[in-house]
Formats: sequence, C-alpha cells, structure tokens
Amino acid sequence: MTISMKIPSRELWSYFGYGLGQCFSFGLVGSFINYFYTDVLGISALAASTIFLVARAWDAIHDPLFASVMDTIQTRFGKFRHFMLLAPFLITLVTLASFYNIDAPMGTKILYAGATYILWGTLYAISDIPFWSMSSVMSSEPKERTKAVTAAVLGVNAGIACASIFFPRLTAFFAPGSGDHGYFMATVVMMVIGLLLMINGFWNIKERVPPSSEKVTMRDTFHNLKNNRPLFFVLAAFFFCVLHNIANGIYIYFFIYNMGDGALQAAIGVMGILAAIACLTAPLLTRRYKKRSLFIVLCALDIVVRVILWFSGYHNMTWLFILLGLSTVFVMMSNLFTSAMIVDTIEYAEYKTNKRCAAITFSGQTFTGKMSVAVGGGLVGIFLTAIHYIPQAAHQTESVMNGLFFGISLLPAIGSLIRIGFMWFFDFTEDKHAEVLAILEQRRKSGEVFEEPQQPGELLPSGRA
Repeated sequence: MTISMKIPSRELWSYFGYGLGQCFSFGLVGSFINYFYTDVLGISALAASTIFLVARAWDAIHDPLFASVMDTIQTRFGKFRHFMLLAPFLITLVTLASFYNIDAPMGTKILYAGATYILWGTLYAISDIPFWSMSSVMSSEPKERTKAVTAAVLGVNAGIACASIFFPRLTAFFAPGSGDHGYFMATVVMMVIGLLLMINGFWNIKERVPPSSEKVTMRDTFHNLKNNRPLFFVLAAFFFCVLHNIANGIYIYFFIYNMGDGALQAAIGVMGILAAIACLTAPLLTRRYKKRSLFIVLCALDIVVRVILWFSGYHNMTWLFILLGLSTVFVMMSNLFTSAMIVDTIEYAEYKTNKRCAAITFSGQTFTGKMSVAVGGGLVGIFLTAIHYIPQAAHQTESVMNGLFFGISLLPAIGSLIRIGFMWFFDFTEDKHAEVLAILEQRRKSGEVFEEPQQPGELLPSGRA
C-alpha cells in the first residue's frame, strides 16, 4: 500500500503548536534568565556567565550522544515521536525550577542556579532534537517537507516572541507581594499553556517516511556527522546569531534605563510575531532564488538597518521600533533558511555514507542554538561588567546607557557580517541537492553496492565523486 506523503493542515498547525509551546521555555530562559539571576536571585554577572559556559560544555557531550542513540532505535510510535510525549512534562518542570527564587546563602543560590540551568539544557535537547527531526520523516516530498520546516520555524519564533510579549506583563501582574518580582507565577502560567500545546502536537503529528532497512549504529551516526561538510558552514553561520542574542539579553536593561519603561520589552515580542508572519513569504522566495543568496542578502540588510539605528539614536521611539522591527524580520527569515539548509544536508551525508541519520544532524542545530544563546547570555554579564552597569540601581550613568544602546544596535551588525563570511563558503545549493537526491533514488532502485566517495564535498555532473 502506498502511503500518502501529503501533510494535512491540521498536522502542520499541531507541529507549529508544539514549537510554540516548547519555545515558551526557550524564550523565557533566553531573554530573562540572566536578569533573573542578577536582579532577583542576586548572584553576580560573572557567576551567571560561568554557569552558561559550563552548561554548554556539558551540552557538547550530551546533545550528540543523545542524538546518536535516537538514530539507532525504533518504537511503535516511530523513530522520533515517542520522545515528544515525555519531554513536555520534563521541560515544564525544569523551567519552573529555573525561575524559582530560593531563600539561601549566596553560594547555595549559585549552585542551585547552575544545577537547574544545566538540567534545563539537558532536558530541552530531549524535546528539541526529536521536534526538528520530525520534519524529515513527516514526508519525503520536498515541497511538503518545506511546509513542515516553515511551520516549525514559525512556531519556534512565535513562542520566543510570545515570551517577550506576555512574560513582562504577567510578572507585573503577579509582582505585588511577591519576593521574586512575579517571575515564578508568570512562568507557571506560560508553561502550563506551553505544556498543553506540546501534548496536542504529540497526538496529531505523524511519521510517514519508513526507517532505513539497514541497521544504524552509534558509530555510523558520528561517521555520518563527520562527513556532513556543508552542515558545519550552516551551523557556524547559525551560531553567530550570538551577537543578536547578546542584544536580546540587553533589551530589558535598555528599556528600563534608556527608555524608562521595562514594559516596552513586549514590543520586541510583537515584532517577533509580525516577523513570523513575514516568514510565510519564504516558500515564494525560494521558488526564484537560492536559500544561500537570500540568507546573505538578509544579513546585509540587517547590517544596513543597524548602522542607521546607531546614527539616528533612540530618542524617536517610532523610528526606533521601525528599525528594530525590520531587523527582526531579516534575522528571523535568515534563520528560517538556515533550518531549511540543514534539512538538505541530511541527504548530503546519506550520499557520503549511505546511512540516513536525521537526529545527529539536528542535534547540531539544537546544540548550536543553545550554545549561541548561552554564550550570548554569558557575554551579557561580561558586557554589563565592562560598561560598569550597577545591578538594582535606580539610575545608570550616561556611559552605561550609551553602552546599552551600542549593544542593541552595532553589536548585532558585527554578527551579521560574520554570518555572511561563513555562508560565503557554503556551496551545497539547490542544484547539487537535486543531483544528490537523484543519485540516492538511483541507488535505491538499482540496489547497487555502496562505495563511499573518495573526494568528500565534490560532485561531478555524472553524480560520481
């Protein structure tokens, strides 16, 4: 019996919903945990930075190891879907623990913050890697798979945006009489909603692509990753959103001290929602232009907008938000194209090794995304220390406010320039991807004995390397 590879709209919405709910957690931790540590728990910016870096060192071991195990197993729910049943509960609990203000000596607070943050990163991978891997097994048809990736990217970015929009309002609502500025109760509300969205996603998402007939071992998965040369250029470009993540961590300080109203942070979330809607144009753009070219153009536009912002200043609020909104669109769309390029590299690695290992490929995205956010969060603490920011002060000096403005304007522009540099060397474009798909299809039909190509990364017109 032939299985239809068309993904129903209800399933795409459910997939979107899972990403939305999951990234309530990612958005809360990415945008607010640094401020929670320094201004609620009261630990130093340097201690917070150390926690972030230690956590990512652990992720460098955990994420690929977990993904390699995932690629080797199969259950009655499929290859990836069963992980999405347990993960929502784990993420919800660890996110609540991360925003709980314990009453303890400073040393204990630092240990508690470190333990919960490291545990958060570990459990988040158990959800995020299967979530992204699902896009490769929901359908084998390129157009349908693009729809799935777009739904995933929109859900992820909308979830992060919703955290920026609603979390500050919820904290303000629960703040009266609260010793933690309302952070814990606001987290409860966000994560209960996120839990329901993720559970709904689990029940409605289906795996349609059958697993490989050949047994995949853990050694195969790492061999597959090592041979995926194009993936590393995409991940490098993806990682250097780190300077944009520094800006995300600085926004709350900028709005409180430069603009005099921390509630303006919600505007960043609104921009994220609007940018997510703009991302719906991505499938139309990819019909005419290569994803690599679109990525480079978007990063160049981000640089232009950020430079204009720096020279125009922040005293005109309307102009400030217009420029920040444009930058949000450019960055979000560029990240959508990186995710789509990562999916394409799964076939490249399969061409090189004859083993299809989606989880280990997406573990690279999960780890790089967390690393980018964590390093960005760590550098926020170093950045604040460098500009002589004073925690919990009623006012900051003029030089501190200028430093905060630099952090949300020119600093991300430097990041976009670096991202262009890495993407310049990415050459696995649509033409080569189509050639690889044809070769893989020919292998399956002919049942030919696989011989690993001798010259990695080089495809000749005949399809032989």
